[in-house]
Amino acid sequence: MKQIVECIPNFSEGRRPEIIAQIIEAAKSAGVLILDASSDADHNRTVLSFAGTPSQVEEAAFLAIKMAASLIDLDQHQGEHPRMGATDVVPFVPISGVSLAECVAIAKRLGARVGSELSIPVYLYEAAATRPERTNLENVRRGQYEGIKVEIETKPERFPDFGPAKMGSAGATVIGARTALVAFNVYLTTSDVTIAKQIAKAMRHSSGGFRYLKAAGFLVDGVAQVSMNLTDFTQTPIARVVETIRREAQRYGVGIHHSELVGLIPQDALVDAAVWYTQLDQFSKDQILEQRLGNTDEAPTEAAIAVDSNGEDFIQKLAATTPTPGGGSAGAYAGAMAAGLVSMVAGSTIGKKKYFEVEAEMNLTLGESESLRKELFAGVSEDSAAFDVVMNAYKLPKDSPETEAVREFEIEKATLNAAIIPLGAAKKAIRVMELAINMMLHGNVNAISDAASAVALGNAAVTSSALNVRINVNGLKDKTAGQALLVEISGIEQKARILIDAVQPILKDRAGF
Repeated sequence: MKQIVECIPNFSEGRRPEIIAQIIEAAKSAGVLILDASSDADHNRTVLSFAGTPSQVEEAAFLAIKMAASLIDLDQHQGEHPRMGATDVVPFVPISGVSLAECVAIAKRLGARVGSELSIPVYLYEAAATRPERTNLENVRRGQYEGIKVEIETKPERFPDFGPAKMGSAGATVIGARTALVAFNVYLTTSDVTIAKQIAKAMRHSSGGFRYLKAAGFLVDGVAQVSMNLTDFTQTPIARVVETIRREAQRYGVGIHHSELVGLIPQDALVDAAVWYTQLDQFSKDQILEQRLGNTDEAPTEAAIAVDSNGEDFIQKLAATTPTPGGGSAGAYAGAMAAGLVSMVAGSTIGKKKYFEVEAEMNLTLGESESLRKELFAGVSEDSAAFDVVMNAYKLPKDSPETEAVREFEIEKATLNAAIIPLGAAKKAIRVMELAINMMLHGNVNAISDAASAVALGNAAVTSSALNVRINVNGLKDKTAGQALLVEISGIEQKARILIDAVQPILKDRAGF
């Protein structure tokens, strides 16, 4: 399968077409295919989308960032949209033959290069985040260019992942990896921007709204706009979002004027919306003419894609004498398998009359377990990538006091991150164990052994992750930096022991063995 990655960089310029043209040409010179470019003068922002092989896309992103830094001055920039850099955010999205974890590795390599060659501070976010609080873009960008410019030099929590702790006129750039995102705006039949802001607050997850939705209210061309990012349209469908906005708008005596896409959208998102509105409950995607014409008997399965995207044979890679993948990757893989079993048990319970009373709970569990499965599977390569960064740090020169100091700093930072990554896997694995216990108690009893197996695999994931947390913390010169991690992983291990002890009594009570 051909490896294809999409990159969707956002630039803080939407009013000067000649500037955008130069940035696009810089990206094109790396051989990528330009998919879309969308500029907004009110936001003073352009969203560019291009795709290609991993190496092409990585190079194109660097060249575009370099060009933007030479042309855009954040000290002179004004616009409706929050921003912190000339190149504000650069996400990588796996399209085919590439895993999310491999996109994380691309993000980290690019971040290191931008920081060292362009002297631009770089923060990692989403799947590439090195700290939990940096997963969400809005947390990283809080304070925007003007506020971060001051805090980056004085507050350790605002120090970048790569590059100097000092911002020039190009600001700072946020780089990461994520799944496909839908940028979607809804315009209201009013010019009152406070209504758009109230609706956005009701809709976004951070204010108690939809789990996979980010939203803000703006005034665009004299019309109130609800601007949104749907970070997982399979969990938060577009149709549901639009109808909820329609109902919220009615409270204020207004309606929806029209909506728009920013950039590209996966076909499945539109198909899902069409199915919802037309109530095609028995619909199959094979009923789409173009889909049927495009199908072949050799279409790869999800399992085949997973194997291809993480290596031809993960077990063989584990058996090799190379340092990676190792125990941390194996632990994440075990956690992903555990989550897969939870999904299987939940799915085998849904739709059964005997379990009608727990069907809503099973649907929620299925959604959460699938998210955990994807995240843990991505962690397989993420753990390896983190250790590779440690090894590269040890290769840095130490031929002078200055270079040796830089080397030591990079080693400490990389080693701490190599402890944080498996801690994150352990947190996900313990949640999988909790879901698995619940499946043992309330799921289809015919699959109780599968749920119990999920608990066991989850426990293996916790144990492997804990070992990797401890060995990396032990490698720190400043042990105090890792003490909080040790306390947290010990608490997770204690929870795991309690959950393991609960397995046998449940098996005896519900299944008689």
